[in-house]
Amino acid sequence: MSGNKVSRKKSCNHCKSRAAAAPADTSQIHYEKFWLFRHCSSVQQRDRQAQKAGQLFSGLLAMNVVFLGCAFISSMIFNHVAITLAEVWILLSILKVLCLCWIIYYLLGISQQPHAVLHRDSHAGPIWIRGSVLLFCTFSVLLNVCHIGYSTILIQCKSKVEIVFPSIGILFICTQAFFLWHHSKDCIQVQHNFTRCGLMLTIATNLLLWLLAVTNDTIHMEIDSQLREVDERFAGKAPFSHPCNETTSCTCPNTTICKVFQKGYILLYPFNTEYCLVCCSVLYVMWKNVGRRISHHHVPHTKPKFKLQGVVFGPLLGAITVIIGICVFMMYQIQATGSFPSHQVFVMYYSYYIVLLPLMSVAAVIGTIIHALEKKELDTLKNPTRSLDVILLMGAALGQIGMSYFSIVALVATDPMELLNSLILSYSVLIIFQNITQNVFIIDGLHRQRFLAATEAGHTGHTGQQAVTSELPSEEETMTSNKQEDTQMSPGKEEEMKEENPEAYDQRRVSMLELGQEIRKVSLSYIHSYSNLSWKRRALREISFFLVLCNIILWVMPTFGAHPAFENGLEKSFYGYSTWFVIVNFGLPLGVFYRMHSVGGLLEVYVTA
Repeated sequence: MSGNKVSRKKSCNHCKSRAAAAPADTSQIHYEKFWLFRHCSSVQQRDRQAQKAGQLFSGLLAMNVVFLGCAFISSMIFNHVAITLAEVWILLSILKVLCLCWIIYYLLGISQQPHAVLHRDSHAGPIWIRGSVLLFCTFSVLLNVCHIGYSTILIQCKSKVEIVFPSIGILFICTQAFFLWHHSKDCIQVQHNFTRCGLMLTIATNLLLWLLAVTNDTIHMEIDSQLREVDERFAGKAPFSHPCNETTSCTCPNTTICKVFQKGYILLYPFNTEYCLVCCSVLYVMWKNVGRRISHHHVPHTKPKFKLQGVVFGPLLGAITVIIGICVFMMYQIQATGSFPSHQVFVMYYSYYIVLLPLMSVAAVIGTIIHALEKKELDTLKNPTRSLDVILLMGAALGQIGMSYFSIVALVATDPMELLNSLILSYSVLIIFQNITQNVFIIDGLHRQRFLAATEAGHTGHTGQQAVTSELPSEEETMTSNKQEDTQMSPGKEEEMKEENPEAYDQRRVSMLELGQEIRKVSLSYIHSYSNLSWKRRALREISFFLVLCNIILWVMPTFGAHPAFENGLEKSFYGYSTWFVIVNFGLPLGVFYRMHSVGGLLEVYVTA
């Protein structure tokens, strides 16, 4: 008995010494545990091994769910008799319900526990990412509303699943958007394995929804055949349709509401794929941050703020590019909404790209050269958000690059010397080169350490203050100048104002004086900050801002309806409708996501320059 007591005392002393060796404030730290690693020598080692095991098992869960969904979707594509689209929707509805249960449990249970969120990742979930989640969430909800309305009108020949599936989708989309908006920065410290599994299940569900949206062209084919039949009927070329034909019984009635649902579904379709991709990226960062403890030297004391200083030519050229792009986009949309878009509208559209893409490529190459000439150190600190940004930039660029190579093969094999074909061929080659050069510029800029404003202030702050104060007029000078301006006013009016309301007269003089001082101070400080920037930093800011505006207009045009890759008919006739549909729906959302993600990366490069 005494030996047992001694051994217990020894073990307690050992535990105390081990706890003393642990970092401070361990009372709030929930170290991870896993049954495979319960005999580790230290708490920290057991925590690291348990974290790796939790990531492994949650990744295996997501892999199995994705493979099961891919098997269902592939079977539906190649053997739609054995596995129907309704059965795929049932599987995805079950996954959505499971994800909803986990998200609600996280919101009401896990995140409310004491010491559940001790740290928040300042780099994760920036405002532009969360804003895009809300934007795509809104359009995805409208898409599901159009789907429900279209299926309700044709309820006599549609399955009930076509109404239930988008209804569950609306609930899932809204709940997930709320969850990501409020908790995308969380570094959760409790229930690590359950949280990882829930996040991976949600990622797998979004990937399967994206895959189904890319490959499923059932409703598109149905709407396209109906619109073609209407056009042929107006042209007097409508073929004879058998009264028992299924497509005839499922034809949308000639009502305005049905046409609105049809057009809305086709127009809003890309936003759903965008929403799934953005949510996957945010959820992956949350998964990497589970159990992460951020040390104090990793937390930035001052967050970099976006200030429009030191740039003149970038905003000017970018604004011109955006204005011209909006004009081209509006002219294209007006022409392309007709039944048969004209040849000139495609020439105008691709000509705009052929002029813009080389300018963007040259700007990115110059920026990369300037990065090489700079003497800034590389930022080697571990940053999951930055690592994900690099992966997403490289992966999202594959969408446009892949579509471009498919277009190059189709155009070279047909007639590359024709005007429109040569323009599309040039566009495809330029888009590949522009994506590569821009990726190199952004990734190189993200890995550079942020310019320390304090060092610059210590180097040029005193001279800057002297220059600004010397250029700014003193208070006595401004008072005398104000008096001179007042004396220029006619004596009759001045006496009249003084007699009517002397307080308002004095207040007006003070407010005008303060306004003049502020205008002079802002203008002189802007000119001073621009002149004191080194030419390298000034050039990097100009290039970054110009590329930001260019990527914004290149994001707006395909996002809100301009899809010439599918509407010109050249690649579609070469590869066939279904094959080119899959290629476009795979590459187009990735291309839009790439432009949106490039804007965030370029703003980061602008701030750190």
